[in-house]
Order: sequence, then C-alpha cells, then structure tokens
Amino acid sequence: MEKPLKYAVFGAGSWATAIVKMLCENLDEIGWYMRSVYTKEHLLKEQHNPNYLSSVEFHLEQLKLSNDINEIADFADVLIFAIPSAFMHSELEKLNIDISKKIIVSAVKGIMPESGLLVGEHFHDFYNIPFDNIAVIAGPCHAEEVALERLSYLTISCAHTSKAKTIAKNLSSDYIKTKVNDDVVGVEYAVMLKNIYAIAAGIAHGLGYGDNFQSVLMSNSIREMKRFIKKMHKMKRNINNSAYLGDLLVTGYSIFSRNRMFGNMIGKGYTVKSAQMEMSMVAEGYYATKSAHLLNETNKSKTKLPIINAVYEILYENKDPKKVFKKLTEKLD
Repeated sequence: MEKPLKYAVFGAGSWATAIVKMLCENLDEIGWYMRSVYTKEHLLKEQHNPNYLSSVEFHLEQLKLSNDINEIADFADVLIFAIPSAFMHSELEKLNIDISKKIIVSAVKGIMPESGLLVGEHFHDFYNIPFDNIAVIAGPCHAEEVALERLSYLTISCAHTSKAKTIAKNLSSDYIKTKVNDDVVGVEYAVMLKNIYAIAAGIAHGLGYGDNFQSVLMSNSIREMKRFIKKMHKMKRNINNSAYLGDLLVTGYSIFSRNRMFGNMIGKGYTVKSAQMEMSMVAEGYYATKSAHLLNETNKSKTKLPIINAVYEILYENKDPKKVFKKLTEKLD
C-alpha cells in the first residue's frame, strides 16, 4: 500500500491559516512554516494565530510548527506556498535542501517580481520541479469565510489530473467543495489578475461610482482577463468557470477583499503609501499591477488592457484617480 503524502503550508497570513484549517479536517499531521517566532510561540500557547483568523482554534497535536523553512520542506511531500509574492524570493533563498521531487502547490496570488515568472514557472526554472508536480489553488474562496465555515469552492489546477484530485480531496470538507482542471498557467494568471480588477472596483467605489458602473467594470474585466490569458497561454478554457469569473466577482465585490479595500482607500484620496501603512494585510494586486503591465509592454503584440493600464497609472504614475477613471469610462462598453 502506498504511503500517504505529507502536507505542509508555508506562510502565516489569513490564506495560509485558512488552508491549514482545511487540511486539518482530513489529515493527522500538517507541517506549518512561519517566519515569526512570536506567531509560532503564541500558537503553541493559545492554539490560534494571533494576527489572522484568530477565531480558528487548532489542535496542536495535528501541527508540526517551525520557523525553519528547511525542516518543514524536508518533512512534507506536498509543499503549499501561501506567502505574498513580494516576499517569496527572500523566503525561498533560505532553502538549502533539494525540493526537486516535491509537489509544489501555489496559493500565491501574483508573479515573482524578481524573475517576472509565475510561481509555478519560477519553481520549474530555479528548483527543477517538473510541471506535472506543480499545482495552483484558486477560489472563489475568502479565508474569512473558511474561518466561519461558510460554503466555499476551490479549484485545484494541475497538469497531472490524479495529483490534482488527491490535493482536492485533502482540502475538501462539508463546507469546502473542490473541482480540478489542467489549466495551470491560465488559472495562475487569473488568480493574479483578479486582484488588479478588485483594486479598480475599490477605486470606483471610493470615487463614488455606483452599482451600475461596477457591473460594467466587472463585465469588461472578465473580457480583459480573457484577452490577457489567451495572449500568454493559448488553450481551450471556459473563462466563465468559477476559477476565473467566480474568483474575479468575489474579489471585486466582497467586503473581505483586501484589494478592493486598498482600491477604495486610493479612490477616497489616500496615497499608495498611506493606504499600505493603514492596512494590516498585503494587497497583492498592487504588485500584480506592475507585473501585468510590464508583461504586456514587453510582449511582441500588446493586448488592449484599459483597466490594468488605468490602475497602473494611478498606483505607479501618481495620476489623479478621478481623471483616470473619467477617461476609462469612455473605453468601457
């Protein structure tokens, strides 16, 4: 009989905490790497994460906690990374063991800024992970609703279908429904792009645009997403599936969306720096905006991306959100 795979989660934010909670429904032991010694010690003493989803209580006998990334990477067969893309490189630099035989699951919502690669591509190029051993987790699923055990949906994408199904099974529960697909690159781009569109939705709300405009913005966003992903990775996919459209909608509309919150603050007049300082969580869309813009600019045949370009102008060129969105309204249909 084949030995069951061991799982580990890397990161200590809300999404990492939610994934550990999901795995605890099915597994006896989960490795959990967190950089902060304080977070680890607090968890050991109080049985919950002090900073994120603190209502979730863990059974400590199920957790193998460590501040040593190598210890946890060595322990597990399936490594689930839920570290913000801006900090992934510095954390991965601490790895000094061979992980080329591991299964890598990206729950990261962005591109690696240092290499300009998707997380899966980065692991393939720099850590010799075969593409069959790379998977991506997509929503629509907010960590806060996982904590409340509200019905949520996940898509696990992997070129190797049976591996995707195994990962999906270990994340499933009464309140987590899972499905699988093989569009790893498309799903990973979608997970990144939806955060940019959520920032756009937040900016619109902060500027005082109503629900009617928001619906037009979201319908244009999914078409823009489709054009971008098709340009980067052409294959047959249904952009209206939950991993693409569903995840976009929940990120664009939900009160739990940190990217929408960030955009809302920008629309209300906060500077990028002041909005980032006030938020206790990382808005991945800020970094994703620059990555998506650069990818399109350096592509031989640029794609029409009015929404991404508008967000880029506001966040990186310090243009007036009111003026930028006035121009954007003329480009949407």
